[in-house]
Amino acid sequence: MFLFSKNTFPGSFITNTGFLSIAITLLMINPLLAAVKLPKIFQSQMVLQRNQPIAVWGWASPGEKVSVQLNGTSESVKTAANGKWKLHLPAMKAGGPYIMEIKGKNKLTLSDVLIGDVWICGGQSNMQWRIDQTDFKEQDTAMINNTEIRLFTTYIEMDYMPQGDIKGTGWKSLSRESINEFSAVAYHFGKYLHRELNVPLGLISDNLGATSIETWMSNEALMQFPQFASEIGDIVKRGKSFQDLKADFEKQKPEWHQKYYYVGKGIEEQWFDRGTDTTGWKPIKPAGNTWEQESELKDFDGAVWFRTYFDLPEGYTGETFFLQLLQIDNYDIVWVNGEKVAESYGKHNHRNYHIPTSLLKPKDNLLTVRVFDTGGIGGFTTNAFWGNPILWGNWWYKKGHSIDPQKFLQPVVPNATPFSSPAVLFNANIAPLTPMSLKGVIWYQGEANAPRAYEYRELFPALIRDWRKHWGQPELPFLFVQLANYKEEASNPKDDDWAELREAQAMALTLPRTGMATAIDIGEAADIHPKNKQEVGRRLSLVALKVAYEREVVASGPAFKQMHITNNKAILEFDHTTGGLITRDKHGYIRGFQMAGSDRKFYWAKAVIDGQKVIVTSEQVKQPVAVRYAWSSNPGKLDLYNKAGLPAVPFRTDQWKGITSEAKFKEGPRF
Repeated sequence: MFLFSKNTFPGSFITNTGFLSIAITLLMINPLLAAVKLPKIFQSQMVLQRNQPIAVWGWASPGEKVSVQLNGTSESVKTAANGKWKLHLPAMKAGGPYIMEIKGKNKLTLSDVLIGDVWICGGQSNMQWRIDQTDFKEQDTAMINNTEIRLFTTYIEMDYMPQGDIKGTGWKSLSRESINEFSAVAYHFGKYLHRELNVPLGLISDNLGATSIETWMSNEALMQFPQFASEIGDIVKRGKSFQDLKADFEKQKPEWHQKYYYVGKGIEEQWFDRGTDTTGWKPIKPAGNTWEQESELKDFDGAVWFRTYFDLPEGYTGETFFLQLLQIDNYDIVWVNGEKVAESYGKHNHRNYHIPTSLLKPKDNLLTVRVFDTGGIGGFTTNAFWGNPILWGNWWYKKGHSIDPQKFLQPVVPNATPFSSPAVLFNANIAPLTPMSLKGVIWYQGEANAPRAYEYRELFPALIRDWRKHWGQPELPFLFVQLANYKEEASNPKDDDWAELREAQAMALTLPRTGMATAIDIGEAADIHPKNKQEVGRRLSLVALKVAYEREVVASGPAFKQMHITNNKAILEFDHTTGGLITRDKHGYIRGFQMAGSDRKFYWAKAVIDGQKVIVTSEQVKQPVAVRYAWSSNPGKLDLYNKAGLPAVPFRTDQWKGITSEAKFKEGPRF
């Protein structure tokens, strides 16, 4: 039956008609299962993982025999009662191209299939950033034509429950177009790696900008953390997907809508009409403005009506106009020029509406939004930074129908943002890929979690273990990029959340088969998306050669090992100094060091190389206790490298409590 947040909803909504509808739906499903079907990751031009059993899976009619042939081998299996089948072909060496045939009542043929190494390329915007968003243009035509690298980009979806399939571009061989549309970091990683390995590579770009790490973790992993268990506990217990919840809601919506929601003076008097008397309506800037910021609305629950006018861009010819209202707490109904055009439910859902231009005029289009709050804060809750000219404009509002939130019955609907809602991206975009074997993962994420850097110390290792568990590969190589330098250079030493996030990332190196590419020297102060993705990819490829392929290569810059205090000097020793320490400063100094005494106040310090060690001093600190290096969002120009040209890894010798030590995920407005 349909779910509500209260259990006191009067009457039963399950009718004979409802049961008949369900029965008809079930009857319609079986014919669809008659044809053998593969998940979308199985397509021509794909790459399958070498030297590991090859999983192939899909759907067919219950009891149907399905066989798969590839490279002279064949296996078959009988489809289970739920319409699913899965089998394993024996491990194969790198090679191809091959033909894969899948036979049941029908026959599917995949051509140009390669056996090589498959890498998932995950994270947020710095992994998502495409080649055509950087300054790089691939000029090596021979490489494009002859290199066996295949590219697959996932189209990002969300769900509460693990899904069986993804959406995406399909596998693409290299071309100028496919390269330009692909993750820049992942492409450069694959290109450098292929030069060293000369085996086919399959790169799966599965990422989304601005996302927090918890969106990419499974329900099971997050349930181990109290701050997430309280958020998703009911979701897990309910066990319903977005599709299930939407179907439930649509069946029960008419009665609930008419009786509890689509009511009040504003509806009766049609306040969405252009001729509405707006006497008494008050001005407001709604973007990022919760009701608690308006004295009249502070304790109000129910409907508040908002109005504004907007123009189409000059010369606009599109069939639809994109109206982006971002997040609204809790529900909204939207009218344009008196016509109802959209409605949404759920305070975390993003309101992205495409309005037919046939309803619009070049100028002075009336936009009316009824915002309905069911308790707590209300209004347009997304930070104004993410807004647009319509949201930033002048609006007017008027209170409408009021409710008692303790008595109002709230439907259970999908209510999530892809950027920070726990588990929704894992369920929709990672879980469907976990049956396939991988060579490894490259990961570039953390910016969104910097305000909760200490929490990241636990979340990041948990994600790594989580993915390894779901892939059934306990030591799946997991390689990541430590955050690049960003923001204005600090004039004086201070605590810093990005520095604490970098520290949290480095702590994950205690897990086996992990590796980190440091990017502290190739970022840009004014751009959170530095253009030099080529060097990031190269450094990741070095880490891959070291960790995943066990080659003797220099893959890390100098990493702090230990400190000795002698009088007023701190003497530092480092690992990964192959070839020796070097400074790029012509005078031999090293920038980026800070020093503190027992008072915990840090001052800039002088540092010089002494053989395989670094000696640090500060005129302000007579009795040193702690040293920090590159401990800032942007430590400025740095000089300390090894002879392989890799930068020293940011570090601190102290364990003093940081500024993010108490910050944890909590329910509330979030992007």
